[in-house]
Amino acid sequence: MEAIATTQSPFETDADTVAIGVFEDEGVAHDLPGDELMALLDSGEAQRKFKRLAVTHSQGRRIVLAGLGDRTKFDAERARVVAGLVQGRAAELATKTLCWEVPHHVGDDVVAGLVQGTALHAYRFDRYKQSDDDPDPFERLVLSAHHDVSEPVRIAEIVVGAQNRARDLGNIPANDLPPSALAGYAAELASKHGIEATILDGDAIRELGMGAFAAIAQGSDQSARLIRLDYDGPGASDAPRLGLIGKAVTFDSGGLSLKPAASMYEMKFDMCGGAAVIEAVAALAELQAPVRVMGIVGATENLPGPSAVKPGDIVRAMDGTTIEINNTDAEGRLVLADCITYALREGCERLVDIATLTGAVVTALGRTYAGLMSNDDEWAHTVEACGRDTGELLWRLPLHDEYAQMVKGRYAQLTNLTQRREASSITAAELLHHFAGDVPWAHLDIAGTAWDVRRSYIGRDATGFGVRLMVEIARRLAADQSPPS
Repeated sequence: MEAIATTQSPFETDADTVAIGVFEDEGVAHDLPGDELMALLDSGEAQRKFKRLAVTHSQGRRIVLAGLGDRTKFDAERARVVAGLVQGRAAELATKTLCWEVPHHVGDDVVAGLVQGTALHAYRFDRYKQSDDDPDPFERLVLSAHHDVSEPVRIAEIVVGAQNRARDLGNIPANDLPPSALAGYAAELASKHGIEATILDGDAIRELGMGAFAAIAQGSDQSARLIRLDYDGPGASDAPRLGLIGKAVTFDSGGLSLKPAASMYEMKFDMCGGAAVIEAVAALAELQAPVRVMGIVGATENLPGPSAVKPGDIVRAMDGTTIEINNTDAEGRLVLADCITYALREGCERLVDIATLTGAVVTALGRTYAGLMSNDDEWAHTVEACGRDTGELLWRLPLHDEYAQMVKGRYAQLTNLTQRREASSITAAELLHHFAGDVPWAHLDIAGTAWDVRRSYIGRDATGFGVRLMVEIARRLAADQSPPS
């Protein structure tokens, strides 16, 4: 979907459908067909209540009149919600070009929200369907405003495009996206955007001493891949190097600790954290953002093959730590442990890891918030604020020495799964905390937000959660380090 900005009136554009929002206790903008639309509102067919839609025609165009509710409550998230609803209604009307009349006196965040909500709702994953199955004619979004909004539209279009590509990666079945294919995709994307890509195969991973990561891969005949993407933006020499670390278990059967069959088909989504990292780095490069970022993605399958790691096995991580594997389905933390060590050894000064790590976080937070755990209050505050601003919400859970003691091993230094069935998301984070040490680090458990969120602008498929968030974290980190002008 193409998104463009204009200062033309909606009725001067070539849009076949125009979306107009109306706030409670406000009328229709004076430069629009106010009498016709006010008559629709006065009749009750159209309403100002949030999410209420009505359709009419004027000046040879279809008009979708959208209730925006209370102006004081209208923010970027509400813009995404109403934009998704409008796109759905416009698509039913066979719209090719939709023009949003940007509500007067709103910020750039709302403009971005309109782009994001439209593009996310317009997304289709149909590569395995016949090409003549219900083709969607929707092609273009125009944002009409009295002032120039081209920059927020440009940024939003790039970032949401990356998010939709991350959704594609999540939705592709595991037979078509083994670790080697994901690494190949990342390398091609890097070449396109001027990103330096380094791909390490299973042999190289073992040679580096990544015993925890390698152990998870040994049950599959598909070799693991460590994907490294380096992007140093223009003027970013003074910015701290940010490490974005993603879990990409391209299929997670649970290994010998086999998952229940009923939901195992969803385990193609266990690579969504890695997909988000790949596409966030690509978006930053496309934006030419003045940031220094290293994306690290650990890609592997977790299968119960004849060489699979066994419960009770002890492995040695890259930093020398020994880990007792009590459950082979607690595999993501082992992959991330070595990736964190690698990122630190390669000079990263801030860390964010993102993973579909624990079912417990879904029980705790549902599908509204992702879990956030951190060893640094200031860094946690920054990351959490970026979540609020992007609409990818985070809820901080505590770390504590008592939780850290729970992941101490009986036969090794650590265990990958405590025997006590409590604080499961936190104890998983405490294992990662051991490897992050004192470097400012944030762990994002996205098991509840990576798919099946079912908001009005996003459905049951992969969400691409984390792309908008990580782009904002990187940009804010760089901005906070910039000298005042």
